[in-house]
Amino acid sequence: MDWYIVLPIVVASVLFLILLLSFVCFLLTFYSRKRKPLKDDEFVLIPGKIYEEFHPQMLSWMKENRARVKEIIKIKSFDGLILYGEYYECKKGAPVEILFNGYRGDPERDMSGAVERCFALNHNVILACQRACGKSEGSVVTFGVKESRDCLTWIDYAIKKFGEEVNIIIGGVSMGGSTVLMTASKNLPQNVKYVLCDCGFSSQKDIIKKVIKQLHLPAFVFYPFIKLGAKIFGGFNLEENPPIESVKKIKIPTIFFHGDTDDFVPFYMAEDLFEACGAPKKFMRVSGAGHGLAYLKEKENYVNFISQFEKENNIY
Repeated sequence: MDWYIVLPIVVASVLFLILLLSFVCFLLTFYSRKRKPLKDDEFVLIPGKIYEEFHPQMLSWMKENRARVKEIIKIKSFDGLILYGEYYECKKGAPVEILFNGYRGDPERDMSGAVERCFALNHNVILACQRACGKSEGSVVTFGVKESRDCLTWIDYAIKKFGEEVNIIIGGVSMGGSTVLMTASKNLPQNVKYVLCDCGFSSQKDIIKKVIKQLHLPAFVFYPFIKLGAKIFGGFNLEENPPIESVKKIKIPTIFFHGDTDDFVPFYMAEDLFEACGAPKKFMRVSGAGHGLAYLKEKENYVNFISQFEKENNIY
């Protein structure tokens, strides 16, 4: 067979394999299947051995929050998705925390103690469900790239709802923590007083490569296909505005929490973020806390740490 016949077949075959592998990587990394609504007596707890001892407390918080008076919120994202949230009021006119869940998570599951923690600080709170998570629409998780734009929409909503004088805190856990760092590098209204990042990753690239290595696969082989899959099938640049670069641009006070036994988002990522952050900052290392367990491990100290941070920076 002549080369001018063979060559196009070979090229087409290679391109097909690249697209196929990129699509598979996209599905495994970014695609989020349609979520079924939970029944009134149905609860989803974070799986894993490190969480089991905390399941009773998490379940108790979930039940308390479902029983609390709340306002259900639905807003539209910049690209037309309906995003779901719940507003819990501690005190009229109090600062409002807007909090975001982690990767493929849900605010009820990932931040079950958030309402208790916010109320202890006399803060009102919106538990904002990230796109492609929980009750929110969408099927693609973008590791904070599009979610950080959603955060801006939530901020605009809060100002319109609570008035031009409202004080806002943006915060989150895991990917939610990274999301708010990425948001805070943008031009924010003066209403946003500070940022709270709990166990956020330093960059999309680094956390994905870390997970690939944990699976005993070569990151240098698979990461390019994941990045390509994000671009072709997800419509976003995976490496856009990484948190480690975002923190260099943040102007408002920023507080970090991270457990030093976190085996999902390594503790050194928090250290790197803190070191790179150019804004007034404070960092609480929580000894013996796994991923997302800082508040559960050190509830009183966690609250006091935030309270002291607010005083030191004359937040209000």
